[in-house]
Amino acid sequence: MKEIIFFGGFLIVILSILLLDLGVFSKKNHTVKFKEALAWTFTWISFALGFYVLLSNYGHYLHDVNTLQELHARIAKFQHPVKLTGIFDLDIMLYNKNLALEFITGYLIEYALSIDNIFIIIIILTSFNVKEKFYKKILFWGVMGAIVMRFLFIFLGAALIARFHWIMYLFGGVLIYTGLKMMFKKESEENMNFSQHPVTKALSKVFNIFPRFVGSSFFLRFKGKLYVTPLFVALMVVEFTDLVFAFDSVPAIFSVTKDPYIVFFSNIFAIMGLRSLFFVLANILHLFHLLKYGLSVLLLFIGTKMLLEDYLHEIGFKTQHSLLIISAILLVSILLSLAFPKKSHKPLQ
Repeated sequence: MKEIIFFGGFLIVILSILLLDLGVFSKKNHTVKFKEALAWTFTWISFALGFYVLLSNYGHYLHDVNTLQELHARIAKFQHPVKLTGIFDLDIMLYNKNLALEFITGYLIEYALSIDNIFIIIIILTSFNVKEKFYKKILFWGVMGAIVMRFLFIFLGAALIARFHWIMYLFGGVLIYTGLKMMFKKESEENMNFSQHPVTKALSKVFNIFPRFVGSSFFLRFKGKLYVTPLFVALMVVEFTDLVFAFDSVPAIFSVTKDPYIVFFSNIFAIMGLRSLFFVLANILHLFHLLKYGLSVLLLFIGTKMLLEDYLHEIGFKTQHSLLIISAILLVSILLSLAFPKKSHKPLQ
């Protein structure tokens, strides 16, 4: 019951903030400026850090752990790398600290991998000639759809992992393949004609697609017929892209924790911050041209970690080790990008 209350309270807070943003801060469509985006980015990062502190102190309330026996059961169920001392108060502190570390590590992974997703979203919106003042609306509904899809994907994945442990090895292989593919992908391969996208073709078979944008409307009734606008088509392509992206990012976080609630929390906080991060990075992403290689190395590390999970557990590999390695990979790729800037680039917008 407490799990449901904790989880329900989390969703209520997140949805309330989204609705507040939609009803108060976004009554009018407008182009999000860099300062506004930066302020919202810091806001969402602050929320995530606040949740980290909450888990550090009260994480055991998530699964209603009240006895040492219950604590042993939770650690065994979700395979937390925590060595208990037998002293309940001390063990609760160790458990909460590890839970918080798993959350922030998963959050960092999702946030980092979101950068590659941002680049694809920019290409999609540019391809559909979506006006900048409608970007925020697209991303808002994109986030709402992502929350639903991540919920289904994460808890289904957790159930499968609990029943079939070998799925972790499958996830590891997929991440290694994705990392290698990302590392050797040429920039020319990233230019796609989204008017020929499978989602666009599928929608054209089900709906009447209006030939032009009609303000910020997704739907339109014209001469007795219901149409979807190009803005709705762009939204569906963004949703599909996020679904594909989830097949990489969600398994990556399962390499850090098997607790589906922690995976979900870290995913949602990162996704919520994705909207503002989009506007921050939209025009400066070219400065971090080597980050793509950093992300590919990150996926290779996580995939290898999943394949060697049993061995790493035996030698005492802990959550904080993953956090340090992941942070180092991202920091090095960013610093190298700044130290060796790209000589020429094409603007993203």
